[in-house]
Amino acid sequence: MISKNKIKLINSLSQKKFRDETGLFVAEGTKLVLDLAQAFQCSILAATAAWLEEYSRLEADEIIEIDENELSKISNQKSPQGVLAVFAKPNHSWDKDSLKEKLSLALDDVQDPGNLGTIIRIADWFGITDIFCSTHSADAYNTKTVQATMGALARVKVHTVSLVDFLLSVAHEIPVYGTFMDGENIYDKTLTKHGIIVMGNEGNGISDEIEKLVTERLLLPNFPLGQATSESLNVGVATALVCAEFRRRS
Repeated sequence: MISKNKIKLINSLSQKKFRDETGLFVAEGTKLVLDLAQAFQCSILAATAAWLEEYSRLEADEIIEIDENELSKISNQKSPQGVLAVFAKPNHSWDKDSLKEKLSLALDDVQDPGNLGTIIRIADWFGITDIFCSTHSADAYNTKTVQATMGALARVKVHTVSLVDFLLSVAHEIPVYGTFMDGENIYDKTLTKHGIIVMGNEGNGISDEIEKLVTERLLLPNFPLGQATSESLNVGVATALVCAEFRRRS
């Protein structure tokens, strides 16, 4: 049985304020919980008897056996999958020298939690291990974001930074790529195996202050050229296309 205080704690983690105060976040579903348990400390594991019996080796600071009714009181899912876990948020660090040797992503106010989760998953697919988010981007530990990562959060480090200060600290040593309507066609341009790829806000693209720090302007062209098409791509789709082209060349 789960106590009222634990229910209150878990439900409070739907708000960033309490995630920041406690240093905790929530994940649900068997695959996601098992993936994240390999990377993060599990503070609370709340699961049905059947789930706990099947996955008895999973360790947590506190394990609570609950029934389906109790699970519904703490779950954010329409159809809970038998398990909910509370994990400790990590304290990721980054090293400028290591960034000189690999691709990283920088997100300029990407505000939709689902988009952020998708981008984390895309980064994981393409072997990108660091994402730098502006302070106004969605929270990587938002429940919707965590669920959308499908476990990629266990392998991709998400850093929240002043994006201007971060790019100023690396731009003179590392190529900084961004997509613009007046950029050079990505399929024709020479691309490096390392650098920072900046992706912009869903509605406004890359902000003016960040644009000034971009050293390599790219264009994702529509086809056929010159024909009227959709005004823009979803930021997750655009990220996948850009990352795929970089990896195709490496």
